[in-house]
Order: sequence, then structure tokens, then C-alpha cells
Amino acid sequence: QVQLVESGGDLVQPGGSLRLSCAASGSIYIIYDMGWYRQAPGKQRELVATITHGGITNVAASVKGRFTISRDNAKNTMYLQMNNLEPDDTSVYYCNARIKPLRVPTSDYWGQGTQVTVSS
Repeated sequence: QVQLVESGGDLVQPGGSLRLSCAASGSIYIIYDMGWYRQAPGKQRELVATITHGGITNVAASVKGRFTISRDNAKNTMYLQMNNLEPDDTSVYYCNARIKPLRVPTSDYWGQGTQVTVSS
């Protein structure tokens, strides 16, 4: 049984920084692409950043230059370093991963979300 668990969300002032983590656990053979998404109240879920197994990244224009996505394949963990946070970054942040578990077909998995609030 595969699980994704996010952590690191918090209340932070504008201009501050946070680091989110997403840890995958369970009987995992390999994790392919991973990504961070966010959803603000009343808005659709949007892509923030993705990273391939080999480390190729793609970052949304709205956060480029402020957010950095990375992963540690040995730890089955993905990170999102968020700098110079703005009030518009306030959202629930979700991690997503395409995972091939042992003896189970490849599927997309989602975490439960972690709240990031940017406010003075």
C-alpha cells in the first residue's frame, strides 16, 4: 500500500520562506514523475512544479525564480523550496507521484495536502 505524506506547511509572512516535503512509503518499485499542485479556496487545482525521475524540472511561470523543486530518489522524497512568498501563494499544496508499486500496476497517487498561508 503506497502513501504520500506532505509536511512543512505553515503560516508565514510575505517575503518569507518555507520548505515542503513529500515522502512516499510502502512497497515501491520505482517512482517516475513527481509534482506539486496547489488549490486556493474557490479556485481550481493548479500545477506548481514537476520533476522527472532523472531530475528534469518544470516550474509554473507564476512561481519561477521563487520556488525550486527537487527530489531524493534514495529517500523517495520530493521537496519544494519556496522563497519570497506572496499572499497569492496561499493554498493547500498537494504532492502527486506516478508510482510503480511491487506487484501492482503503475498509478498516480496524491497526498492529503498541507496548508500554506502567507499573511502579515
